[in-house]
Amino acid sequence: MSDMDSPTLYCLTPVKNESWILDRFIRCAETWADHIVIADQFSDDGSRDIALRHPKVTLVDNDSAAYDEGARVNLLMRTARSIPAAGKRIFISLDADEALSANWSTSSTEWNAVLNATPGTVIGFDWVNVLPGYKEAFIPEGVKWFGYVDDGVNFEPSVIHSPRLPWSSDSPSLVLKDIKALHFQYTDWSRMRSKQRWYQAWERIRFPKKRAVTLFRQYNHMMAIPEKLKGHFRDEWFEAYENAGIEMRAITPQDYYWWDVDVLDMMAEHGTKRFSRLAIWDVDWNVIAKLAGRSDLDGRLNDPRSDFEKRILHWLLLTQIDQYRPATRLIQKLLQPFGW
Repeated sequence: MSDMDSPTLYCLTPVKNESWILDRFIRCAETWADHIVIADQFSDDGSRDIALRHPKVTLVDNDSAAYDEGARVNLLMRTARSIPAAGKRIFISLDADEALSANWSTSSTEWNAVLNATPGTVIGFDWVNVLPGYKEAFIPEGVKWFGYVDDGVNFEPSVIHSPRLPWSSDSPSLVLKDIKALHFQYTDWSRMRSKQRWYQAWERIRFPKKRAVTLFRQYNHMMAIPEKLKGHFRDEWFEAYENAGIEMRAITPQDYYWWDVDVLDMMAEHGTKRFSRLAIWDVDWNVIAKLAGRSDLDGRLNDPRSDFEKRILHWLLLTQIDQYRPATRLIQKLLQPFGW
């Protein structure tokens, strides 16, 4: 393959207030990507300034006020396709709290397979969720499709939990074993909990018929990770990055996060009772409102849950690890007439 027709690698990343990790993310991506396309959605925490400091970054505005994963995926792909490339384009879609494992540079057989994959090929990775302390990782079963060799196809993704790139069951595929997709969400536990609270509240408004039990099970999976899905963290996943001077382990927790402010807005509009069957009451929302300067909500955000609702949420937490057992599923079914 000549230099003229060598593939061009693009990292595609949506961003909203990711200054806590964005510089690290870009520095890691710069080691393998020719272009880093970032779609920023109204960040006000310095994320844009961080992105613009890096010459490989193409920053585009995601000017939609709504949460829409499909729209931002297509925005990222359109932007990447507008950047000239002599050969084929290879897209790797990563969130700002993710990175390819540092051993991509030493896993030459797998990396060459990526570079030589044919258009239309989807590229799968193990999704390594690094746990607090960087000693263990949660690795779900199955492959997660982060990569795609562009063949120009149109893509119609969904609003939430959408595939990141064009994919179908009959797509040609390449599954990597040595190179991983690292996920740092769980290394900052308070930030992760804020995000999961937001998902539950957003879905309660957007999909009001979705069962509270379903929302709990979906967004509290990290509270009961099966031991069989845990593995030791491997230093080789960080080694080349840390040798290059990239800080991979520092975390700076915040008093509150932008997701919390969004939830405050939802409560202001819909009232707290609308959210009483959600697992979002592990924080004092009156305190968060005060920290966020929301004096308009002073004293209006007390825990609205009845004793019955608290007991059900506690039972859901206790049974998260064995939610698929027949007895658990039976009780969940019996709860349905009560609005659960």
